[in-house]
Amino acid sequence: MSSKVLWHLLRNHLRGNLRTLRARGFLHSVRKQEVFSPALMQALGKQCPHFHRLCLIETDLRSLPYDCMPPSLTTLELSRCEIPPAWFQGPASSQAPQAFPRLQHLTVQNVPAFSNQHLANIARQGTLRTLVLSEAYRVTDGGIQTAAPHLGGLESLALCRCSIGDAAAHFIGRHMKRLHLLDLGGTPSLTDACLPCLSGLAGLEELRLEGCAGLSPEAVATACRVLPRLKHLDLSQAGFDERAVHQIRAGLPNCIVTCTASGRAAKGKA
Repeated sequence: MSSKVLWHLLRNHLRGNLRTLRARGFLHSVRKQEVFSPALMQALGKQCPHFHRLCLIETDLRSLPYDCMPPSLTTLELSRCEIPPAWFQGPASSQAPQAFPRLQHLTVQNVPAFSNQHLANIARQGTLRTLVLSEAYRVTDGGIQTAAPHLGGLESLALCRCSIGDAAAHFIGRHMKRLHLLDLGGTPSLTDACLPCLSGLAGLEELRLEGCAGLSPEAVATACRVLPRLKHLDLSQAGFDERAVHQIRAGLPNCIVTCTASGRAAKGKA
């Protein structure tokens, strides 16, 4: 989508009606042009007061200040985009808080620039309920440590293929007590030492450990037995054999365990 087309839509069709916008930019195209300008983004905010969800794919946002984003946004999804270093910063003391979006749901997938600082910026706003970070290789245990005290309201957290280890699980278990879903898939650096840290997540209903090959079935079973509301445990590609999976299921009679055993997907409920 080009900015010219989007301006046309805004002027002729979208006034007051727009709620969700999904757009693909030209980041990996031979046509190097920007889809969103500060003026266009501000116009979206003024003319579309109910605009709450923005999904961007392959879009270059490096020339777009975060304070140009529509303040009505509550959901932002970025996939294979580029963002500037200072993004997600909240309002300065001299600026009205309503001039910035109060994001409740943030998804960042394969955005190379997303770093610990970006995570800290958005976490300090204290409004997030859902956070999904996938292939965010600049997010480390240190970034989780800084952000975790501000993420106590999170209900769903996914940290997939990030540069984290056992320490991140410690900060999650200590500060994010309201989690219903936790996804640590694609993190082979996790060991059994991280699992007891999750025991304080009494409301956890779904735990995804796909591809976490550093965990033992005995430690997984022990940790999950102390999670009273756990309904779904994903152990796909964790390398457990059928016997180990059966033992885990036997100890979790109220939980559906999904796994990959002997090269075949197996699902069951004890």
